[in-house]
Amino acid sequence: MVYASCVCFMMFIEEIHTMKKYYSDVIQFKGNHYDFGFRQGELLKDSPILKRREKQWKTRRKRDFIIDEKEAIGLFSNYHPPMLDELQGLADALREFGGYYLEYVKSGCSILTGPEFMVRNYDSHPRYYEGRYVIYQPTDEGYATIGPSMQITGRTDGMNEKGLAMGYNFINRVRRGDGFLCNMIGRLVLETCANVEEAIHLLKEIPHRTTFSYVLTDPHGETYVVEASPRKVIARRSNVSTNHFEVLTEENRNRTGESIRRKKEIEHQREHGMDVSEAYQILNNEERDVFSNKYDASAGTIHTSAYLPREGKALFAIGGNRVPVIFDFNRYVAGKELYVTQIKGLLEYHEPFVNMDE
Repeated sequence: MVYASCVCFMMFIEEIHTMKKYYSDVIQFKGNHYDFGFRQGELLKDSPILKRREKQWKTRRKRDFIIDEKEAIGLFSNYHPPMLDELQGLADALREFGGYYLEYVKSGCSILTGPEFMVRNYDSHPRYYEGRYVIYQPTDEGYATIGPSMQITGRTDGMNEKGLAMGYNFINRVRRGDGFLCNMIGRLVLETCANVEEAIHLLKEIPHRTTFSYVLTDPHGETYVVEASPRKVIARRSNVSTNHFEVLTEENRNRTGESIRRKKEIEHQREHGMDVSEAYQILNNEERDVFSNKYDASAGTIHTSAYLPREGKALFAIGGNRVPVIFDFNRYVAGKELYVTQIKGLLEYHEPFVNMDE
C-alpha cells in the first residue's frame, strides 16, 4: 500500500515536471488610437517580443512582406481610419517599427456556442503566441473590446461593448489573395460592428488574404458561421465550428479528418443541452477529447476563452483543466479598472511564448 502510494506520488511529480508555466500580460487602455499605439510601443521596448519576431522573420520569404502601401492605407481609411493612427503611434514609439507580418500557421481551433455564450479553443504553436490579453476603450472612434491579441494590433477572438462576440478558425492558406489577415479582420469586426448582421455585412465586403471561418454571436443568441475565402463569402447558422467548411467545401484542405472528428465529438457531448460551464468543460477538460496537446504540429490548445454577451463577461484560461479568470467587461466600460495584470497557466511543452524570457 505504501509502495503504491509512493509510485503514485512519483508519477504526480513527474507530470508536474513535464508542464511549463506560461502567462499572458493583461493590457488595459482608455484613450485615442494614436496614444494606444504609442503606449503599446513603449511596452514592446521592454518585451522579448520584437527580438523573437526578428528571428522568425529570417525564416520567411521576402515576398511575404511585400504590400502595396497606398492600397493598405486606402483600405484602412475605408473600413476604420483610427487604425492608421494606432499604427502611427506604434511606429513613433519604436521609431524603426514597421509592423511585422507572419503568415498564419496551420492550426486546429474549436468553437461552441449557445443562446448565451461562445466558448473557443485557440490551438496553435506556443512559439507564435504573443501572451497579450488586451482590454481597450477608444475615445475617438470604435467600440470597446476585450480579447487576446495577435500580431499586436489584431485579435484572435473577443467581444465588444455591444455584446458582439467573434472567433475564427483556420481553413486553408493556399490560393491566397490580396487583403486583410484574419486577426486584423477580427479586430475590425469587433471595433466597428454592433451586432451579427453588421459583422456579416463587413465580412462579405472586406478583402480576405486567406481562408477562415468567422463565428459570430450577440445578445440575441443566434450564431452564424461565416465561411470566407479570397474568392467567396457565405453565412450560415451553426453552433459548432472547427477547421473545415460545410458549404464552400472546395476551399477545404485535402485532410479534414481531425477537424470532422472534433466537430462530431463536440456535437455528441452537447446533445443533452448545456450552460456555459458545461460548454467550457467540453473544450477545456483534457479528458473530453477536444483539448489538444499537439503543440509541435501547431495544433495544441493554448487558451480557452468564453464570452457571455448578455452579461458582458469574458472568461480566459491558459492550458487544460483550468479554472478561468473572469472579467466583468461591463464594469470596465462603465469606468471601473479591472485588477488583473497577468493570467497564468500550464502547458505540456517547453518553448515559451514570444512575450516570455527563455
